[in-house]
Order: sequence, then structure tokens, then C-alpha cells
Amino acid sequence: MRSVMLRILLYSLLPLLWAAPAAAFCGFYVARADARLYNDASQVVMVRDGDRTVITMANDYSGDPREFAMVIPVPRLLQREQIHVAEPALIEHLDAFTAPRLVEYFDSDPCARYEFRDRAIALQEMSAPAPAGERQELAKSLGVTIEATYSVGEYEILILSAKESRGLVTWLTDSGYKLPPGAEPVVNSYLKQKQYFFVARVDLENQARLGVERLRPLQVAFESPRFMLPIRLGTVNARGKQELFVYALTRSGRVETTNYRTVKLPTGDEIPPFVKTDFARFYRDMFRTQVAKENHRAVFLEYAWDMAWCDPCAADPLSPKELSELGVFWLEDHQSTRGGAANVFVTRLHLRYDSEHFPDDLRFQETGDRTNFQGRYVLRHPWQGNTTCRAADQYRQSLAERQRREAETLASLTGWRLDQILQRTGVPTTASDGEGEAPWWRKIWGR
Repeated sequence: MRSVMLRILLYSLLPLLWAAPAAAFCGFYVARADARLYNDASQVVMVRDGDRTVITMANDYSGDPREFAMVIPVPRLLQREQIHVAEPALIEHLDAFTAPRLVEYFDSDPCARYEFRDRAIALQEMSAPAPAGERQELAKSLGVTIEATYSVGEYEILILSAKESRGLVTWLTDSGYKLPPGAEPVVNSYLKQKQYFFVARVDLENQARLGVERLRPLQVAFESPRFMLPIRLGTVNARGKQELFVYALTRSGRVETTNYRTVKLPTGDEIPPFVKTDFARFYRDMFRTQVAKENHRAVFLEYAWDMAWCDPCAADPLSPKELSELGVFWLEDHQSTRGGAANVFVTRLHLRYDSEHFPDDLRFQETGDRTNFQGRYVLRHPWQGNTTCRAADQYRQSLAERQRREAETLASLTGWRLDQILQRTGVPTTASDGEGEAPWWRKIWGR
């Protein structure tokens, strides 16, 4: 018999877990002097339809902008109009919309008539560069070509090509970029694929002129038959494993990786109500446990849904204008309809990676599967009333068993100790220890 759902509270996970500084793109940071810049986490939005791709790379770097620079491989020589900056709020909204969530239910008076009423509440990175002429001459002597130089927002962008990796690495180093040890073999592998290199750093004058304090996400648009995301450069200067969130916006359906297994995150499990005040630790430990179960080699599906609606909603669907700003090019310009845009399917993927377990870049495919999926965890608060009736007796008899089952589920998901969970829930560690256990004779006639 279902419990009456009196209230649902949705908790957007990311504000709890990822608010701490965690800057990264899918390339690597390079820095001058002794600045320590490491890739800790990345948020990347990939818009894909046919061979057309738009990538938005979030950056929440909070250090000295003079110490920030970024290098990523790109498949095409990009024109100025193919590079853009976006507002951080776009990714924050997409993050909130797709985040795993906690759902809260309250048991009703078992003696009362069942009434259903739902309510959802959303809780929720050099010194001044060398003159251009000097850079060009140095590059030429090393077999490096500066294909283009652009000024985009607060960034100075260089598009480089090179004949061989040593020349490119030497040029970057001589130009003031400090590359991490081990970068050259990875750079060489991309050169063999005839990739260009997108190099970005902050133009301090433009940053001051624009009044930008927080560096904005960079966007690139290009055509390529390969639906992929380069991650290997990001492992070169990484300090341990990194977190990567990929939000794919497509026309047809769910996106999955083709060279790594895509695994659905556990969902729908009922867990003890005390997790409400410990949700961040729960999710962190649950994800760590699932990563270990999959031998550190899986990509996890956390959300897949049609952007036009949600149920329940952790945040409003993105508007057509927001989707357009993220690069969804098949929509009509800035539609004004409410409730999100049709014909856009969002997939949220999460992985924890390093060079040992993810030696290759991520390769994707778009499927026709539009089955909805969300990482969702359920809290059920027991009814606390004193009403007496046969249904209430049956409810009380079943409650301890349910609470123990919730505790066992939580232990299995997170690796937490069962006895400590039971202690927090107030459930006896064994059934025979239970105070208020129903008399033996009550089981005969259900009284």
C-alpha cells in the first residue's frame, strides 16, 4: 500500500558538492614561474547534431589571472567567429536542472483516508607576452605556425599548428608557458591526428576594460565527423583522479560513450531520512563506491531527459534563449515559449578519470533512446501519530523492517558501516532487540 505523498523536497546536488574551487577544461593548464595549477574538475557542454559540434568549457579558476593559460587540441583551424564566451549562469542552470536529487516523502496517518498532494521545491586562470613579431619568428624557427590570433572577451586566443611536438613544446616553454612533465608524448599523439592547438590566456587589459572578475566559459564551434572529447591532456598535470561532467545536448536522444562503458547510476533507492542533512557526503561516498565497483573504468549516466519538461523538477528547464546561447543551433532564434524547448534531449555523464584507467579520449555516439532517467534518492519519514486501528498496527509492524532495509541499502550504496547507520536511525541492530516488537499472537490474526 502506498504511503501518502505529502511533500517532495528536491535538493540540487552540485551546490552542495562542487561549490569548492575546481577549475579545469578538457586540456591542461600551463603556467609561468612556480604557480601550481591543476585540473580538479571540469564541466563541459557538448551540443551535437550531424557533424556540427559546439563545446562550452566551464572555468571556475579563482587565482591570479596572470597565471592562467589553457591548451586544448581542436580538429579544425578555427575562425574568429567560431570562438565565443558564455555566461557562467548558463552552465549553472544546466547543472541544477540535471543534478541528482533527493526526494522526501512523509507517511500519512495509516488510519486516515489516503489523499495525494504533491509539491516540489527546488533547493539548490602570465606575464605580458612577447611582441607578436618575436613570437612569430621564434615559432617559425621551431616548426610552429601561429595560424591565427584572436581577442575574444577577456581572452587572447592563439591557434597553433606544428610539424613536431618538441618544437611546439619548446615554443610554448620559451613563450613563458610552463608545461607539465610528460606533456610532449601526448602533444605528439594529437599532432599525428593533424590536430590544431587552441591556446588561451587572459588579456588583462581587456579583462579590466570589460569588468570581468570571474573568467567566463569559452565556446568553440566546428565540424568534425568525430564525436569526441579530448581528456588526455587534462591528465598530464593532474594531481590524482579528476572529476568530469559532460552535458550533451542533442536532437534525437541519449548520448553514451563508445570506448568506455556507460553505466546508469543507482537510482530510486529508499534510504534513511537522516541523509537529508548529510546528502553531500552520501553522494560523494556513493559515487566513490560505484566507481570502485566498476573498476574505475566506467562513465556514469546521471540524467537523461527531454528538455521540454521534467518530473519532478530540480530547476526549470532551460529556455530556448539559454539553449541557443549554449549553441543549440537547430532551434528557432530566441523563441519565447515557456517551459523549455522541444526537440532537445539532455544527457548528463559523470566520470572520475586518470591516465591509467582512461588512457584514450572520450568517444561518443548519439542514440535514438529518449527514455527518461534521473539519479534520484528517496527519504520516507515515518508517521508519528498515536491513532490506533488495524491499519496502524500493521504499519507499525512493518516499519522496523522497512527502516532496516533502508539502512542496508545505504550501507550497500556508500560502504558505510551498517551498525553505525542503524545507530543513527534508532533501529535495533537485530529484530529480537526491538522494543515494542509485536506480540507473537498478534501475528496469528493480525490484531
